[in-house]
Amino acid sequence: MLTAQAQQTIAPISAPVTNNAMLRTGTEVPLRLLEELTTGGKKLRVGQRFRLETSAPVLVQGVVVIPAGSPAVGEITDVRNKGMWGKSGRLVARVLSVTVNGRQIRMTGGFDDKGVAGGVGAVAVSAIVFLPAGFFMTGTSAKVPVGAAVKGFIDEDVQLAMPVTGPAPMAVGAPAAPLAVTAVPVVPKN
Repeated sequence: MLTAQAQQTIAPISAPVTNNAMLRTGTEVPLRLLEELTTGGKKLRVGQRFRLETSAPVLVQGVVVIPAGSPAVGEITDVRNKGMWGKSGRLVARVLSVTVNGRQIRMTGGFDDKGVAGGVGAVAVSAIVFLPAGFFMTGTSAKVPVGAAVKGFIDEDVQLAMPVTGPAPMAVGAPAAPLAVTAVPVVPKN
């Protein structure tokens, strides 16, 4: 049995605390578009950058590592404007990065949109009956509105400078008193 003084000097046992928290490749980052993207007006170009922001915080071990509203950047990778004979517009874009505390973190992910073809059957009939009429029939422009939801994914492991908390320390006290066991007589079966 430990003395009262020995009981007071017992230190709690805890798991070692390490700093190995990591924002892993493939972590999903919910984003929203901050500007409209459209092939209308024929101003959208391949390589053009556009702005996004995170729409919800990203957590690692219960700690916010990418706050909601963090700025992100995307890029147009393909554009086709609407045209004659009912051709619809199309745009393809990808997510490039998100910025957190001044650091850019590479991302992947993409989205696209395609306008509606403009009356293909009508164009075919017009082409047979009156050939030049098809030149005036166009599809619609591709359009992704402000606030559209976009999924991005972290494209690099990022070491985090945050303490990793282990399980709560377990206090170890004095050993419990021995359990008293009484013998139970065994009765033979007949």
